[in-house]
Amino acid sequence: MAVPLSASDEEARERLEIDLLRETMEGLLERTRIYATDIDDGALQRARDGAFALKHMKRYTENHLLAGGSESFSSYYVADSDQARFDRTLAEGVVFAQHNLVTDGSFNDFHLIVCRNVMIYFGFDLQEAVLQLFGDSMARFGILALGRKESIRRSRQAECYEPLDEAERIFRRRR
Repeated sequence: MAVPLSASDEEARERLEIDLLRETMEGLLERTRIYATDIDDGALQRARDGAFALKHMKRYTENHLLAGGSESFSSYYVADSDQARFDRTLAEGVVFAQHNLVTDGSFNDFHLIVCRNVMIYFGFDLQEAVLQLFGDSMARFGILALGRKESIRRSRQAECYEPLDEAERIFRRRR
């Protein structure tokens, strides 16, 4: 799985996805390698540290419950005065790596690529290049998850995907 990050709350979304993998798919997390990438070393370091503003934890807890989390979300982190620090075991299968979606090429054959709210900052040509990179990096029938404001509809890559959940911008690669 690849998770290109932005220097915002995407790191926490990744942690939520990891805890849901742990809860819902017994044994899958141990067999999964997650690549969390960003062009920004600072964002990568914050993700490695697993520390997030405590003010966001209410929303993250709500998301955890909406996604079907069965354990108490607070069991995954320790809170101090203004931060929550996630349990380091959540990141055991995560490789944090610098990667530039614009200039770097494919580096694996992924079954899932999650790239939420990154491409909204790119023009059409750059979005096309990134979608081509994702296609080159994805296993047959792999899953692509984009942000709610992102789309592949007008892309030349659109025919390569079928929608699984159009509202959530989740697609499966056809070939």
